[in-house]
Amino acid sequence: MAYLLLVIEPVDQRMSRTAEEGQQAYAQMVDFAEKLRNDGVLEAVESLTSLNDAARVSNIKGDTRVVDGPFAEAKEMIGGFFLLNVETREEAVAIAAACPAAQWCTIEVRKIGPCYF
Repeated sequence: MAYLLLVIEPVDQRMSRTAEEGQQAYAQMVDFAEKLRNDGVLEAVESLTSLNDAARVSNIKGDTRVVDGPFAEAKEMIGGFFLLNVETREEAVAIAAACPAAQWCTIEVRKIGPCYF
């Protein structure tokens, strides 16, 4: 089964780190991803840029709206994700708990479900 681990972090967290702290956090995450890859459960992993580069798009009744980031009301952002292929929710939750980022942010575990039309 596929599970998505969403790394949800405070918006300004990355900017509050020193360069050394940022490099340490990055190295921990790279090592963690490599372990998951070696264990055969990692399908994909990516970091996302800040909300400064983001856009929110809606198209309600043909009225397309684009709001460029950063978003004033945002207190958190999705900083990255891991796409896993594991057997159970419990396994995905255990992996999320072992993620280094769980020490400084929240990891949301979501099962990938079918898209119904």
